[in-house]
Amino acid sequence: MKSASLAPTPGPAGKIWFITGASRGFGRVWTEAALQRGDQVAATARQLASIADLTQKYGANVLPLELDVTNAEQAKMAVAQAHAHFGRLDIVLNNAGYSLVGTVEEASLHDIRAMYETNIFGTVSVIQAALPLLRAQGHGHILGTSSGLGHYTLPVIGYYCSSKWAFEAVHESLAAEVAAFGLKVTIIEPGAYATEFGSPESLRFAAGLEAYSDFKNEFFAGLRSTERGDPAATPAALFAVVDAAQPPLRLFLGRHNLPEVRAAYAERLATWEAWAPVSEAAQGQLASITH
Repeated sequence: MKSASLAPTPGPAGKIWFITGASRGFGRVWTEAALQRGDQVAATARQLASIADLTQKYGANVLPLELDVTNAEQAKMAVAQAHAHFGRLDIVLNNAGYSLVGTVEEASLHDIRAMYETNIFGTVSVIQAALPLLRAQGHGHILGTSSGLGHYTLPVIGYYCSSKWAFEAVHESLAAEVAAFGLKVTIIEPGAYATEFGSPESLRFAAGLEAYSDFKNEFFAGLRSTERGDPAATPAALFAVVDAAQPPLRLFLGRHNLPEVRAAYAERLATWEAWAPVSEAAQGQLASITH
């Protein structure tokens, strides 16, 4: 094991990461994979104890930081501390998030707002904290963990899907806004994987209504039969993106998202085409304004 007293020793890639949600799931897998290849990581989690072992394994190449992304001031301080500690940040990876389970009728406004505080507002807080530093550097890569559900939806987790649609829109706009500063943006879109995302820490359940019991039972039965990918197979794809001279705006992880998204967009296009005459008639005929 490496000693915590070791000085930072960047490996061949030599990249410096800031990762939220590093205690479990993809955040943990990607944090360890980056450290194992010799990169340095500011790893953040709501509870420092959940990532304390990283220092024992990787010494000074990891900087564990406590961060609740719903606390904008804490996010600003954590990003600044990481930047000051390592001297720069090459990659800012927003991975913290959770799913709200419940139909549109069942979920309370309180539950919906709480999920958005983490999935959207927390992400934005980290991005806004990092951008002045990245612009001053003249380089940086912002990554965000979205989902294939940022392009299509499932029932019962519709509010979670909606947060990923918002997540996609924020990052797509961001990419256009910061390109002139030499900054890159990539949205990582995993399919179903065997991570802790289904654990109590990653799920919140709305109070149920009896009217939806049968529907939800059938839905959950279908989910249990879903083929899940191996999280350990994903770091190579992530590294391919961060090491690329021209990284993509979006990257699917797994083989199931592309067919699902292709079918979803084909259906939408077919509907828009079928209703095109009605849509075009709604344009109206306004007289041209002349001066």
